[in-house]
Amino acid sequence: MSGFVEKPEPVQVPGLVHLHTGKVRELYQNEAGDLVMVASDRMSAFDWVLPTEIPDKGRILTQLSLWWFDRLADLVPSHVLSTELPPGAPADWAGRTLVCKSLRMVPVECVARGYLTGSGLAEYRTSRTVCGLALPEGLVDGSELPAPIFTPATKAAVGEHDENVSYEEVAHQVGAETAAQLRQVTLAVYGRARDIARERGIILADTKFEFGYDGDTLILADEVLTPDSSRFWPADQWEPGRPQPSFDKQFVRNWLTSPASGWDRASEQPPPPLPSEVVEGTRAKYVEAYERLTGVSWS
Repeated sequence: MSGFVEKPEPVQVPGLVHLHTGKVRELYQNEAGDLVMVASDRMSAFDWVLPTEIPDKGRILTQLSLWWFDRLADLVPSHVLSTELPPGAPADWAGRTLVCKSLRMVPVECVARGYLTGSGLAEYRTSRTVCGLALPEGLVDGSELPAPIFTPATKAAVGEHDENVSYEEVAHQVGAETAAQLRQVTLAVYGRARDIARERGIILADTKFEFGYDGDTLILADEVLTPDSSRFWPADQWEPGRPQPSFDKQFVRNWLTSPASGWDRASEQPPPPLPSEVVEGTRAKYVEAYERLTGVSWS
């Protein structure tokens, strides 16, 4: 059992129809048929959406995504139409709202990995493979892979695990041509982003993308290359053979799995509220990732 500890009531705005509450985002549709995505400050961990928010998180995710969309536009267009607030929207939506094309979404999480960690490491330890792809012997937690790999997953509902699947399964699900395009674009975008991040002292260990189609055109959707969807490691602290320091929700995960939280992950009980020092530490990591990548001070 997992999901929302406390599921929020969506804000109602004249002219917008609320479609969906996700882990982080509220999704609306305007009268023109475009989607309006609002990134909240909600935090998720271990398939739970926690009761404590991280101040500024939604704005950081939105502004960082926009920064990346600009730098990837020659590889794949994004779904963003506008950043203007819809009429009647609350002031708090400023900086966290995107008006986007309504796309025919591909039901696949497109994951690129350049380093071995997380669920990829767990599979490798069992079978020397990740998503069915054979890898060399001798890799450890944090090892750089010989070349980046495309390791797709099925997109799960809130509270459910994304499941890693083979490329062949994706081809069966969406067709060989679409699968090949997803793999090519995913690895191209990862390669561009990895190089940009590396110049700024950050290792992009892995990341996930979502794509949809506007007619026959593949479009990059949702968010992109944020601490929510990516593992960012400080390059000067990279040391294979152990978990790496990271610019993401690791503060939250570490506290939840520590004796201090008093929470048993294996139980069906929801996680407790986060203490202020964990909230502040997590916010600081999101801000640092934004500032190091963009070179712009967060205010």
